[in-house]
Parts: sequence; C-alpha cells; structure tokens
Amino acid sequence: MDQAIMVDAPLVTVRNCRQAYHKDASTDLIVLDDVNLTLQSGEIVGLLGRSGSGKSTLLRIVSGLLKPTSGEVKWRGQPLTGPAAGVAMVFQSFALFPWLTVQENVEIGLEAQGVKKAEREERTESAIDLIGLGGYDTAYPKELSGGMRQRVGLARALVVHPDLLLMDEPFSALDVLTAETLRTDLIDLWMDKKLPVKSILMVTHNIEEAVLMCDRVLVFSSNPGRVAQELKVPFPHPRNRFDPAFRQMVDDIYGIMTRRKPPTTQPAVAATGFATPLHPISTNIMAGLLETLEGKPYDGRADLPALAAALQYEADELLPLGETLSMLGFALLEEGDLHITETGRKFVDAETEERKEIFAKILLAHVPLAAEIRKVLDERWNHRASAVRFRDELEDHMSPEYAEETLRTVIAWGRYAELYEYDEEAQQFSLEEEDEEEK
Repeated sequence: MDQAIMVDAPLVTVRNCRQAYHKDASTDLIVLDDVNLTLQSGEIVGLLGRSGSGKSTLLRIVSGLLKPTSGEVKWRGQPLTGPAAGVAMVFQSFALFPWLTVQENVEIGLEAQGVKKAEREERTESAIDLIGLGGYDTAYPKELSGGMRQRVGLARALVVHPDLLLMDEPFSALDVLTAETLRTDLIDLWMDKKLPVKSILMVTHNIEEAVLMCDRVLVFSSNPGRVAQELKVPFPHPRNRFDPAFRQMVDDIYGIMTRRKPPTTQPAVAATGFATPLHPISTNIMAGLLETLEGKPYDGRADLPALAAALQYEADELLPLGETLSMLGFALLEEGDLHITETGRKFVDAETEERKEIFAKILLAHVPLAAEIRKVLDERWNHRASAVRFRDELEDHMSPEYAEETLRTVIAWGRYAELYEYDEEAQQFSLEEEDEEEK
C-alpha cells in the first residue's frame, strides 16, 4: 500500500508557501505569499508573470536550494529538506565554464555524481547529439552562438537524466528566431518521448511561449507573488499560434495580468504618502506609445497582444508601460486593452513646453513622491533637500533595489517636467533659480 502511494505521488507538492526577507527597522519584504503548486509526471507547467513576482524564487524552493519561510514542500511525497536528487536546472544566462569544451561542460555533472568515465562519455555524446550539437564536442563556449550555448546548457541538464527539469527563462537571452527554433526542438523531443525527464517546470514572462509549450500555466500577480489563476492549455501539439482559439487564450491571459485588483488587496501605502514602486519608463517611451495609440490603426484603443506584436514588445515590457500611463492618467489599462484618455490626447497634441507643463501637473496630482519632493523644496529656506532622506524612507517599505529604481525614475520625470533640479554628485534636489525668485 505504501509503495503504491509513493508511485502515484506527485513529483512536487507545494502548500501555503511563503517567502519573506527580514528588513532592519521595517516590515518584512514578502516575495511569495500562500503559493500552492502540484506537479505530476508527464506535464510541462509554466510559471508566468512579471519580473519581481517571485517565479524564480519559487523555482529555487522547488529545487531545494531555498527553504521557504513557511509552508510545506514535498518531493515525491516526502518533505524536501535540501537539494532534491533528480532535479536539474537550465538558466537564462547559459552558465557555462568558458575554459571547458562542450563535452567537458556537459559531463561535469556526471563527474560530480561519480559516474565512471566510459559511461560519462557515452551519455554525454548521446545528450550532445540529442540537442543538435553533434560535431561540436571539442568546441569552447566562445566559439558558439547564443543558441548553441543554450543547447549546451540544456544537454548538461539532460545528461543526468533528471526526473524534473527546471527552466528559468531559458530563451529570454536569445534572439527571436533562435528562441523559436529551440522551443520547437524541445517540444518535438518531448512529444517523441526522447527527453530523459518526467516533467518540466519553466519560468517565463512570455505569454505566447507559455501557451505554446505548457500543459498548464500558473499566472502570478506581484507584490507579493501569488497565483492569480491556473489555466489548462487545451491545444494538442504542435500548436498553431495563429489559430483563433490560441490567440484568444493569449488575449485572455493579458486580461488576467491587467485586471485591476480589488481595493482590499492593494498594498497599504497611504501611511507613507509615497511608497509606491515606480516603473523606470522614460518620458520619450511614454510619448511614443501615446502617439502610436492615438494614430492609425488604433485610433485611441489597442488590444495588448496585437500592440505587443506590432511593437515587438514582451508582456513584461508592455504591461509596466501601460500601467505607468494608467497611473498618470494618460491611458486606461483594463481587460487586455489600452486606450488613451482625454489627458493623453491633450499631451499628444501639445508642443514641447506645453507637454512639460501637463506632465508637471500630472506628477503633482498622481505621483505622491514627486509631490512630496516639491513640497519639501518649497518649504526649505534654501530650497534644497538630500535624496538620501527619500531613499531611506522608501527602503522602509520596499527592497533597496526597488527604492533606488523608484528614486531614479522620479528624478528623471521631475527633471523633464522642470519641477526640480537634481545634482548627481551631491545627490541633492533643488529648485531652479527662477522658481526660487518667484518664492
């Protein structure tokens, strides 16, 4: 009976997983909250979401490299207490040893396992041939293209015959055509049952990639990372990305990722006045998208998948841009569509100086951090303020990386709007001379 239970047990079970990092003198930074995942043999599951939604953190937890703050993780029905045997990972950055040949890079995992030389060489040759690098055994990474180097990384993971293959955005560092070829080859091998793995768990921010490859997709929301929705992909392989049903599913996922959260789930930022992370979107990019949106063929309203394809943007690039325009009141982002507002139209139609005036009013009305900086400068006798005070206050509510990114963004936006000046060397805000004279 016990043996039957073990055989039928899922490969991975994650229950009520929470990952938080303690921050001195402030509340904990929560990366993942109440995440649940079950992974069975014979399926490819995608973790889809924005950068910073905790997908890669969850991958490390599943691999046993990171212990969650709370929750339960089981590997083949047993509690996972360390690195899981039978798990291999493919990284975004190739992670090859430049001083080793293709063959040596691939067989290094087998060597670490103590596999004898004859068997190592046989399995390495099979893995290299399987992923289409036959004849490159003695080449070094610097002699290979990006796609070939990622194939070496894939061969290195497959050569140990893992039960579970973890893939962390494995195609994002490749050009579009190379990534498409590698995706297709991998799915072909999977469908032909030539991959020596039982299941694949992959992280991606590419919606089409998830629908093209996966049997199930877990869509993550951010801050903290949670599973917003789990979707079963019903299409048989090979999948046609131009099929109306395929396109509709991509569109539906865009809708899920742009759906507004109920007010009760919004982070409590009211107490701080301005601790809302800002996306590092330049004013030029914003203006360009608004002009595109206002013009033909969109006439003020665009379907996000179509817009992403036309602009060659990933969802991870387009969604922050749409959210920023929505936050500033230039556009509305809802249910997978982006449409321009009257304020956005006025901005598009305005000349350079008038655009700056519009943007300044927008910042004061919709970006509390910018308004607070200007307020402090107005109240100070010398109209100067150190950036350190704002950075420190932001770090009480977000990671240092997000705090720095948010501060750099508000500096750039405020400079464009001529709300204030900023001295990089002194790390100091100030008012322009003419503003001081008006005071």
